[in-house]
Amino acid sequence: MTTALLVEGVERIAVLRANALGDLLLALPAMEALKRAYPAAKLTLLGREWHVRFLRNRPGPVDEVVALPPIAGVSSPPDGSAAPETLYEDLRGRRFDLAVQMHGGGRNSNPFIRSLGARLTAGLRTPDAAPLDRWVPYVYYQHETLRYLEVAGLVGAATTDIEPKVAVIREDWAELRKTLGRLPRGLVAVHPGAGDRRRRWPPERFAEVADRLDRPVVVTGTEDERDVVEKVVATMTRPARPVVGELSLGGLTALYAACDLLVANDTGPRHLAAATGTPTVAVYWCGNLVNWGPLTRGIHRPLVSWTPHCPVCGSDGTTFGMRDCGHDDVSWVGDVTVDDVLEQAVDLLR
Repeated sequence: MTTALLVEGVERIAVLRANALGDLLLALPAMEALKRAYPAAKLTLLGREWHVRFLRNRPGPVDEVVALPPIAGVSSPPDGSAAPETLYEDLRGRRFDLAVQMHGGGRNSNPFIRSLGARLTAGLRTPDAAPLDRWVPYVYYQHETLRYLEVAGLVGAATTDIEPKVAVIREDWAELRKTLGRLPRGLVAVHPGAGDRRRRWPPERFAEVADRLDRPVVVTGTEDERDVVEKVVATMTRPARPVVGELSLGGLTALYAACDLLVANDTGPRHLAAATGTPTVAVYWCGNLVNWGPLTRGIHRPLVSWTPHCPVCGSDGTTFGMRDCGHDDVSWVGDVTVDDVLEQAVDLLR
């Protein structure tokens, strides 16, 4: 803790992080640091409706979630709606002492944070973004966890816990038992989807790894990933249980916690499994590893694809991370082999 940067009399802290699962998890160490630095303060996450459901009754640094409506560049794409004035009135009425922007470069989020009326604002800033009271430059290639720990450090908060942790609560286990029943011992999870299809390792390779591990297997995915889940299960020679749309995020947390290993792409469920303490093996595109990869290697093994250009048109993907070139259905991680993944998986299961 940097006592010179601590702010006197802090009772209420707002943190803006209104995006996806992996985004929340990688910012948790920074929020934990804020709670340690200001243990008497109430920490309010300015997030989305799914944060409310997932964090309800869950131990951690977040005391309260305010679900934001769609706000352009804050909780929705930049071409969305402006924040209603009633929202600002509500948030100003909470009289935040600190408003912390852990959301991105600040072009849209810094004006939002500045409008909350907090005693002090802190966060990130690109050259074209409005300044905050305390800020650090936003540079694209920086690990997200370390980025937000640096933000927390602006107000005197520090930690040595750099890997996110999520508690599995009683409701999670109850949902898992009700939905999937008794799970077999030695269970391995496979998650072959990813929001960006360019980050997806070929499904037939996931199937081969799952077969060769000779373990009971569940294959997880979102509704948008049902096709790739079904392809993995159909390609396997051993039986596997697909799990798509059956569990809430809490139930999925318990499922991963019950597994001996997760094999996945670079995606939010990989971060979730890791946060429960489950070992992971994941396929990463080289640029994304910088920002989103696991920071430790004891039980987390990233396999790196060194493909800097689009396999179709040769467009450079390294400038700002897989810039869109129109070939979104082509995998950029195909140079990682089955044997590469299997070697790390067997080592972790040994």
